[in-house]
Amino acid sequence: MAVMEDIEVGEAGIRLGQFLKLANVTGTGGEVKELLSAALVRVNGTVETRRGAQLRPGDVVTFAANEFRVT
Repeated sequence: MAVMEDIEVGEAGIRLGQFLKLANVTGTGGEVKELLSAALVRVNGTVETRRGAQLRPGDVVTFAANEFRVT
């Protein structure tokens, strides 16, 4: 069972690529690109392939068995 982890980014939100690095899912932009092109990341239950997708507080990002809530 996945454990939900809250990642605080503030009211302005954050782009998905930056969020994945902040949450320590990846270390580089190249790794982010690979994960997204392989359709391994979901935002609010939908596969997301855009590194620049804007996340807002309340969004849930899922990768493998990890779930992160944008706060």
